[in-house]
Amino acid sequence: MKVEDMVSIVGNVVDAVSEVYIGNREVIVETLAASLVNGNVLFEDHPGLGKTLLAKAFARVLGLDYKRVQFTPDLLPADILGTKVWRQNLGTFELVKGPIFTNVLLADEINRAPPKTQSALLEAMEERQVTIEGETLKLEKPFFVIATQNPIEYEGTYPLPEAQLDRFLLRLSVGYPKTLDDEIAILEARIRWKKDDPTVDLKAVVDRRTFLNMQNLVEESIYVSRPIMKYIAQLVRNARKDERVEAGPSPRGALALLKIAKANAAIEGRDFVIPDDVKKFAIDALAHRIVIKAEYSFEGISGRDIVEKALQSTPVPKESED
Repeated sequence: MKVEDMVSIVGNVVDAVSEVYIGNREVIVETLAASLVNGNVLFEDHPGLGKTLLAKAFARVLGLDYKRVQFTPDLLPADILGTKVWRQNLGTFELVKGPIFTNVLLADEINRAPPKTQSALLEAMEERQVTIEGETLKLEKPFFVIATQNPIEYEGTYPLPEAQLDRFLLRLSVGYPKTLDDEIAILEARIRWKKDDPTVDLKAVVDRRTFLNMQNLVEESIYVSRPIMKYIAQLVRNARKDERVEAGPSPRGALALLKIAKANAAIEGRDFVIPDDVKKFAIDALAHRIVIKAEYSFEGISGRDIVEKALQSTPVPKESED
């Protein structure tokens, strides 16, 4: 596969998802970029904005196996991972796999389950494997999690632990429809579909083999110069050194920014990364990895503010540098 092929496929994927997800095409592209590097994505926004619809449509269009788990306060880790069941007629234990054994796991309203259940995903999200009663099992490639959550101030929710947030490559916001025409288009589409879940009629535009080739292209064929790597490292360090920060982005954050920049370069038809690839995703890749000191948090300072300042203060490498 060549970079030129990638551009064509990306257009087909975005067009297909846009048949049911009306409005923000950019968030579709960002989700695709993350999936090309097996990156987990967290959609955080208010109820009713199409987070679950987008996640389901995206999984179907990619032609990958997917499963959906509705997170609830009584959900147990075994409900996600699976467990070993005693089969009396066979005289042995049999492994019953949970929904995590798939390519795309849709974790709907992930912050409605307590931290113990949320943490069941940690090993899978980072190492692409799970351990069930002492037995470690590798997950099939590709594997990534698309999770949704409502803001933590809503009743009946549990804030995601910092370790879990750090496993998400990107935290994205769907947002309200941007224009009146978009709002009307959503209503018209519902009349046209004649059903509440239009994703059931979506057809895959790629298959698993093609998608793995796309991932391989991003991993093997996209060049990152040393000045770009220095830019990423300095950007992360500047965010970490901000006096308002209690805990800043770790090297995992820098790696996340590197990977998503490579994916964006491929999506835009380039086999090399430029500073704009890094700047485009800096906030979505780093802001959720920052813990603000209490006194500044009370003033409304967020991780987004920290990354924006770091972007302004970090020198951008020039084209002549190599």
